[in-house]
Amino acid sequence: MSKDHIIQVEGLSKQYILNRNAAEKSDTLYGNVLGAVKGLRTIGRKKETEEFWALKNVSFEVERGDRVGVIGRNGAGKSTLLKILSRITPPTKGRIEYTGRMASLLEVGTGFHGDLSGRENIYLNGSILGMSKQEIDKKFDEIVAFSEVERFLDTPVKRYSSGMYVRLAFAVAAHLEPEILIVDEVLAVGDAAFQKKCLGKMQDVSTKEGRTILFVSHNMDAVQKLCNKGLLMHKGELLQQGGIDAVISSYISNNALSNGFFEIEKNQIENLSQMGKVLSVSVLNAHNEVSGEIPTGSSWKISIRFVLEKDHDFFVIGYGFQSLFGNPINTSWSSGRPMKRGVYEAVFSNQEIFYTTGQYKIAVGLSNNNHSYFYNDTESFLTISDAGMAYETERIINKDSGLILNQLPVEIREING
Repeated sequence: MSKDHIIQVEGLSKQYILNRNAAEKSDTLYGNVLGAVKGLRTIGRKKETEEFWALKNVSFEVERGDRVGVIGRNGAGKSTLLKILSRITPPTKGRIEYTGRMASLLEVGTGFHGDLSGRENIYLNGSILGMSKQEIDKKFDEIVAFSEVERFLDTPVKRYSSGMYVRLAFAVAAHLEPEILIVDEVLAVGDAAFQKKCLGKMQDVSTKEGRTILFVSHNMDAVQKLCNKGLLMHKGELLQQGGIDAVISSYISNNALSNGFFEIEKNQIENLSQMGKVLSVSVLNAHNEVSGEIPTGSSWKISIRFVLEKDHDFFVIGYGFQSLFGNPINTSWSSGRPMKRGVYEAVFSNQEIFYTTGQYKIAVGLSNNNHSYFYNDTESFLTISDAGMAYETERIINKDSGLILNQLPVEIREING
């Protein structure tokens, strides 16, 4: 392994054998008895098993000080990869080499003993990492202050809330100076303020102290802010590795569907508000054709079909554009008006506000008397492309131009003297 690489993974694979006619397990005596009875029916039958490869021939290298975001859809193999790296589960095939101490935070309470107090667990975790009592003593006050659990420090951690558990577990993992810090989705348990605090701490320990971080999250905004490198996983395989922006872009492009029309499934709306529901969202180009791709600078419309189940005194419908990270960009809405029960179509026309190239998510909502009762962050996407751009416009539009392109009337006059 090169001296610049702190982690090297070669041909890593993990296989599970799924037994399809195994007796079901339960947390209750009745459930276990019932499962055993069902299992009797399979006596004499040939066992039905299936091979499932959670990881398939994954190879990559991580340099010292890198902040690596591991991204992909549910079931992509992200958590399996981190569990193998953390030595929690062995690989079926392949080889892993790493240097230095490694701390893992893969799920709430990783490495904690529920019957021990917070204080005792700090020392327990430190000893697991190979630190002496003197080393832990030096960091103890920082850990407690960061975790914000001083009041409950001598309480058994099994009585902690999930948020308290995570705060203390992260504080221990981040402050006891591991060379490699592995963090799975667990930070989603904490509140927004603590998540921001954790991200800042990980940024500091990497950039200022040269430690290496592997970070799994579905929050692309957090991944982009923290990480400089990325691994894109899909069905157990490593699809792409490289700079974080390029990896996130590939992930989003593979999952976003720009077809110009999105119909909300009945099973998604049948149990929602009895006041009204959105049925579908369409994007129409300058020729009034349904299209998922609009050239930059071209006019377009958003058509929303909806049903009102009751009369409304003061009805408002709106839609919003979001970045693919979920950040709001622009919101438009109708003027308030009384509306009768029925099926309607609202068409928003856009001829003045233009967006830079990329993909955008569409959210829609309905409200009555300033009370929002229907909101759908749809899986409808709009692509703004550079097709047909004039040369003069193309020179201006780039990734640094901003999201909204606003060409205003301007007067340029010569000043004499």
